Amino acid sequence: MLEAFIIVLREGFEAFLIVAIIFAYLRKTGQRWLLLSVYAAILAAVCSSLALGYLIKQGINQSFWEGVFGVIAIVFVGTLVIHMRRVGPHLMQRMNARLDSVSVERPRFLAYLGVFLFTALMITREGMETALMLTQVRGRYLTGALLGLAGATLLAIAWARFGHLINMKRFFQVTSIFLLLFIFQIALYSFHEFAEAGLLPNSEVLHAATEKFSPDGVYGKWFSPLMITFCGLWLLGAWLIDRAKETSVGGISKLEGAR
Repeated sequence: MLEAFIIVLREGFEAFLIVAIIFAYLRKTGQRWLLLSVYAAILAAVCSSLALGYLIKQGINQSFWEGVFGVIAIVFVGTLVIHMRRVGPHLMQRMNARLDSVSVERPRFLAYLGVFLFTALMITREGMETALMLTQVRGRYLTGALLGLAGATLLAIAWARFGHLINMKRFFQVTSIFLLLFIFQIALYSFHEFAEAGLLPNSEVLHAATEKFSPDGVYGKWFSPLMITFCGLWLLGAWLIDRAKETSVGGISKLEGAR
């Protein structure tokens, strides 16, 4: 459940940020008439993401397909984590530039279509990433996913009203670490499923050797709690470092003021 919670919390909040940036841009540039295209794109993106999740679930009952979707999730999520880490600090500028190119000085229909497609693709990307990762979560994840969505909503509201109180840098850092560890977990599970499907050389031997690392294995069932614990300790350490830096800066300021 914790895995599903963090996945949906991270991806849901990214989707909320994308929508917020698009709304802010359209209002700032006086193009409120394009807001309808954003609402339509959100609906289309949610429907397409749910449809993808349903289709994946239909074919994930076999070991082969579990392994295939695991590999897809590794590639998809890994590249997006690296991409967001690289462009995240300039996300708003990049999105504004893209929106400017698809909406300004264009016929109304083309502007409407451009904003619709841009918004739908941006949000669908988050939805596809979420759907792929949730298929790799073992056990019941619906409760965790719903709690994650509620948490993302509250976080988005808090960011909109009290943005200065939320350390967004640390939030994205710790969730990126979690996703990378989760990718490693998916890799182990996918290798195990491919061995179970008999697609690897000496599959029986490899399947027996990796059984302990499977979701129900002796070691595999402890991976998720250890992953959450590691992220929690990292976040605590980062918070202590930030506090130490603030204290150091405050002390220097006081000394300079006394002089």
